[in-house]
Amino acid sequence: MSPMPVRGGTDVLAIDCGQEAGRIAAWLVEAAARTLRKRGVVVALSGGVDSSVCVGLAARAFGGDRVLALLLPERESPASGAELARRVVGQFGVETVTQDITGPLEGLGCYRLRDEAIRALVPEYGDAWRSKLVLRGERGGFRFFALVTSSPDGAVLERRLPHQEYLQILAAQNYKQRVRKIVEYSHADRRNYAVLGTPNRLEYDQGFFVKNGDGSADAKPIAHLYKTQVYALARHLGLPEEICRSVPSTDTYSLAQGQDEFYFGLPYQDMDLALWAINHGWPAAELGRVLGLDEVKAGLIYQDIESKREATRPLHSHALLVEPVGEIRPFA
Repeated sequence: MSPMPVRGGTDVLAIDCGQEAGRIAAWLVEAAARTLRKRGVVVALSGGVDSSVCVGLAARAFGGDRVLALLLPERESPASGAELARRVVGQFGVETVTQDITGPLEGLGCYRLRDEAIRALVPEYGDAWRSKLVLRGERGGFRFFALVTSSPDGAVLERRLPHQEYLQILAAQNYKQRVRKIVEYSHADRRNYAVLGTPNRLEYDQGFFVKNGDGSADAKPIAHLYKTQVYALARHLGLPEEICRSVPSTDTYSLAQGQDEFYFGLPYQDMDLALWAINHGWPAAELGRVLGLDEVKAGLIYQDIESKREATRPLHSHALLVEPVGEIRPFA
């Protein structure tokens, strides 16, 4: 067995960034040419660390002239993300297209349907308000989602979210990921490019993506990397410091929202260690020692990881068929 890491994970999560970047770039070239039969790649660039690293790796693989970075803001996107995205495309010399998706989202009812559900709990909620969802409760106990709203004068309200309103808000917000993917594939079709997905290992393993939204792609070059390793690659690639020290966010809700408060329940550094530990067969007590938790709480983290893996299976699955059709097989 590998030795259990010290807190921070530098022992087992450290990688040779130069070697890994070269390996991924070579894999991208091979995958595009021989398997996908495409001449370049499209990447939706948010200004976050995952998509920025993917742009850098793609530029290394294909050169800037065969990489298209798409900036796909909508009316609730933070301005800081667009500015960082522009710095990334300038750094790597890749072509960029900016396409605001607010209009399609309005036409589909994204904001209207979400706001209807919110007003069932906060009747005064209006256009100038902001909102997000947060996960409440303790692992191993009853857990629920709460709605957090902020009024124009800064007053913050929190309400426990009933199941039906939760589903409606989630369905409405998922429009954002799915509309972006439609735009990505439209540009990819026009150029005979492949679409790159940007999930890291933590997101891919634990189901932090929208099926047929950001979960859809032709290739996912960093899905084997822990988030800690993605940040290491970001520094190796020379990405802006604001990206290298950014806190992972959902880039979906109008209020700033960390991935830990919405889904994982732990900072990404601790989740990386927990995922590494369970993957390497280490007991919960040993994880607890590293994270400064008792064995029971560490065991609940393991339980949560396995529960999310089970819930993620349908998100990864292909469409079900009554029986096999011909010799068609999905790529390995």
